[in-house]
Amino acid sequence: MRKLSNLAMVCWGSVAMLAFSGASFAEEVPVTANVTNGKNIFENGKGDAVPACQTCHGEKAMGIDAMGTPRLANVGYVYIVKQLTNFAEDKRTDLTLQQMNGIAKGLSAQDMRDLAAYENSFPRDPELSDLKDLKTNGTVIGEAYKGQILVRYGVEGKVSACQSCHGFNGRGSDPVYPKIGQQKYVYLVNQLTHWRDGTRANDPMGQMQKIARNLSDEDIHNAATFLSQAADSTEGNGMEIDNKTVLKNIKIVR
Repeated sequence: MRKLSNLAMVCWGSVAMLAFSGASFAEEVPVTANVTNGKNIFENGKGDAVPACQTCHGEKAMGIDAMGTPRLANVGYVYIVKQLTNFAEDKRTDLTLQQMNGIAKGLSAQDMRDLAAYENSFPRDPELSDLKDLKTNGTVIGEAYKGQILVRYGVEGKVSACQSCHGFNGRGSDPVYPKIGQQKYVYLVNQLTHWRDGTRANDPMGQMQKIARNLSDEDIHNAATFLSQAADSTEGNGMEIDNKTVLKNIKIVR
């Protein structure tokens, strides 16, 4: 969410591309991703160590609020590869997603690329969090209009606008920043809380930790409420970022 200088964004973008996608656009031999293998792992798992991803993330990779699991579909290829790599290396050890460390260790680097390619090939048909149902069942829900202010404009002297890095309404800024708009509400609240208390610390340059430390519980609930329902585009802001700019430069095999 914190706004970076153009130079910093370019530098981090280059590092992210090379480190997490495995190749630069200039290389003669591009990274290959096998979506058939990614689909098979997603639907059926791999051996005894890796259960089917859809068990926790849903058949369409849209995440499940009741389980606290995130949407994976279309959030960004580089981001998925980075998170799986960080889980496997124990650089990300969320209390709410501890099972992911063992699962990721059962995946090869190629498996991670294949899964990321498959998860970013889903149709862009959102399945939004049912905030009314969550509230009925005792989950604290914020106020969307306050969250919209935080996401689009930030708060002077406190935090910058979320969309300064994550794009309009959090729709993603591929390849560096993931799509957080239309992410599951429970996951958004959990992750912002983890960034704030330091139990998640795999953010580049500590950006999210610094921002989250300035957020109150109310801020977190408000931002998550707006983001979980946010449209990718609105009248007057029609450009949609499809989070597939990296994927388009990867050799896809089936």
